[in-house]
Amino acid sequence: MAKKPQAPSNQIATNKRARFDYHIDETFEAGLQLHGWEVKSIRAGKANLTDTYVIIRKGEAYLLNAQITPLESASTHVIADPTRSRKLLLHKKELATIHGALSQKGHACIPLDMYWIGPYVKIKIGLARGKKQHDKRDTIRDREWNIEKQRAVRHNVR
Repeated sequence: MAKKPQAPSNQIATNKRARFDYHIDETFEAGLQLHGWEVKSIRAGKANLTDTYVIIRKGEAYLLNAQITPLESASTHVIADPTRSRKLLLHKKELATIHGALSQKGHACIPLDMYWIGPYVKIKIGLARGKKQHDKRDTIRDREWNIEKQRAVRHNVR
């Protein structure tokens, strides 16, 4: 029986540019291999997913450029690298799917959200294709149209 993915319980960080810059084809939930000082920093809300991406190296997935700023009190005895590459914990079938998609031209694997599930930090990653400039304009137009519709509905209700 397959494990059903849960909804994010406590949001840590969101990559807001991801859905604007890319078409998301498929998503995966991955665990994240962290050091103790990183977990403390994440609990303090010092994580950032901007300009972050996933690569496959030697059959394993790694998260690159994720910014986890060290706390002064928690990382006094360690030399902390805030943008080190962090290993993603995925099943072999998921790794094979991601590797196959990344080998195609125009595809990327990007993180979408970072959140807590119980005591564990999970990250939602997506297989994505880059949007063209006209697609981005369509996204903006659709978003503004939805806002206008909501305003009109609220105005008519009163």
